[in-house]
Amino acid sequence: MKEEDLYKPLQIYLEKQGYTVRAEVKDCDLIAVKGDEMSIVELKTRVTTTLLIQAAKRKDICDSVYIAVPLLPGKKSLPNHRGLLQLLRRLEVGLILVRFMKTKTRVEVLLHPVPFEKRMRRRKQAAILREINGRYGEFNKGGVPSTTEKISAYKQESIKIGFMLKDSGPQSPKNLRERGARADKTQGILSKNFYGWFDKQSRGIYQLNQAGEEALDRYEREHPGIRKAALGLDNSDS
Repeated sequence: MKEEDLYKPLQIYLEKQGYTVRAEVKDCDLIAVKGDEMSIVELKTRVTTTLLIQAAKRKDICDSVYIAVPLLPGKKSLPNHRGLLQLLRRLEVGLILVRFMKTKTRVEVLLHPVPFEKRMRRRKQAAILREINGRYGEFNKGGVPSTTEKISAYKQESIKIGFMLKDSGPQSPKNLRERGARADKTQGILSKNFYGWFDKQSRGIYQLNQAGEEALDRYEREHPGIRKAALGLDNSDS
């Protein structure tokens, strides 16, 4: 597959729409003109950073800029299709697929370049801030593989409750809240027992089980200081 293989299907498609099509004009792969309307189409065999930079630069010439890439037989969509569309919307760049089938080609305009309307994701921002504010320490490292365990705010609170039960023995959610466990999380963490660390000893009373003991030991080995951070202890405290 070569870039020039995309040109003829695009030329035929655009001419049927009433455009005059010209190739390689002032470093632009394809120019389509209809009256006062002009569009630029950059051709590549796949989506690359170079192609996106190229398209962004063409926005200095006109607003209507597209990238065109092939879709080979057996493929339903481009890799990371949704993410690509989101990025192109932000760049205000359109997307054209040239779908190569066994006996013919089909041109599909998936996205037109329109002004991007920036929307603030208030709910998502609020969720991030809740996560940040819910942590009492930072035990994660940025850039690690996705399979690496992440110690979220919820897990940190579970660890905190675990240390409380380890130090004082079985307790009720009320007692734990009075000692500093989060009022909005304690009951749920104990009753749902997502990590399998807690057992219900009797009605309304919970204890740390063997799995919880082993988890806390591991966290103390892997993250020295996590116990003091969880329990709000300074260096002078035991």
